[in-house]
Amino acid sequence: MRYIFNFPDIGEGLDEGTIAEWYVQKGQKIEAGEPIVNMETDKVVTDIPSPKSGVIVATYGKIGETIRVGSPLVEIEIEGVEGEAAVAEANKTEPVEEAAGVVGTLEVASNAAFLPSGDEGLENKPSVVEGKPARKALATPVARAMAKELGVDINQIRGTGPSGRVTTQDIENYIKKQTTTPSAAQSVTQVVETLGAQVEYENLTQIRKTIARNMTQSKHNAAHMSVFDEVEVSELVRIRSKYKSAFAEKGVKLSYLPFILRALAMSLKYHKVLNSQLDLDNNRIIYKKYYNIGIAVDTEDGLVVPVVRNVDRLSIFEIARQINEISEKARNRKLTLEDMKDGTFTVTNYGSIGGQFAVPVINYPQVGILGVGRLIEKPVIKNGEITKGMVLPLSLSVDHRIVDGGEVARFLNRLMSYLEDPISLIME
Repeated sequence: MRYIFNFPDIGEGLDEGTIAEWYVQKGQKIEAGEPIVNMETDKVVTDIPSPKSGVIVATYGKIGETIRVGSPLVEIEIEGVEGEAAVAEANKTEPVEEAAGVVGTLEVASNAAFLPSGDEGLENKPSVVEGKPARKALATPVARAMAKELGVDINQIRGTGPSGRVTTQDIENYIKKQTTTPSAAQSVTQVVETLGAQVEYENLTQIRKTIARNMTQSKHNAAHMSVFDEVEVSELVRIRSKYKSAFAEKGVKLSYLPFILRALAMSLKYHKVLNSQLDLDNNRIIYKKYYNIGIAVDTEDGLVVPVVRNVDRLSIFEIARQINEISEKARNRKLTLEDMKDGTFTVTNYGSIGGQFAVPVINYPQVGILGVGRLIEKPVIKNGEITKGMVLPLSLSVDHRIVDGGEVARFLNRLMSYLEDPISLIME
């Protein structure tokens, strides 16, 4: 019996993934639970396991191709299953083993399953007949620019690219067939080279598409307000320098971030609206009594926000260790869905790269995000005298629909008091 195994819903609202690597090929035997493909989703890169043992008859999709949830991944031949048993086998769903790193249900299509079709890229799409619209060619922007430059109707050219798209090579071949003049053919080549040198293309990754979607959603759904301030942290600098080596001996890098996360968790307890979520559908505010703080991590693939959980219950050492672990996982693309979900507040530390102030975009549906700038040595006034101090710039963005300006100022003052006097972080 043959059946088609569809790309499963792996949770967290993910609806598509990009094929990063195939582990199987046509004719290969596979055991249930063995990985068949590595998929890059909006949030994680994960292996998809086979639900059954059998022989791979076909794979759907090439490396780099985006597959929607519910669309076929592989077709598997299962030996010894026939008749009514085959029908039952093809129509049932099975849970995925936890060890595979995927959650949810695997959907298995019946023998009658087929890929949906469309008219994109078809050679015989309708032209202007009996008032119907003319065929509109699929083409890259460079190809369209080239056709316009040469005065060619791109809709008359047969495309050989993906889904029948017209490429610059298609245009060049078309022109050469239309003319026998060497100078004309040479001008076509010159246009191709000129246009090709002006632009460069890179396909959007799943992570980059998610960043774009989330940023747009945040700006459309939250009323952003930002407040900027500076805090003198010479004592924090001293304490961090004192314990940096001791932490390093235990394999943990100590930065200023663990102190900031601890101060945030303690401040959020006093200002619960900044650790909440607006639920307009039910006309209510959801106050969260746990403190899971997301950390924006800059990776080669884009910005990801893994979460340190229950920060208020952790020591500075434990926070530092967890930050080290999730940052390493993020850079090595080893984050799981569990690492990413259920954050209640977010920190972005752009100061580690450079820059003092910014306007951070809220990690919607959270209501607040703290931006941490670059630590600066500058003159400050202490006890009526000008002296050297270490100043940390802070930028706080909130959803002004639910957080008032006065509450923002009180929250930021409390946060800065903890950072000015880091011993207070362990005294409550």
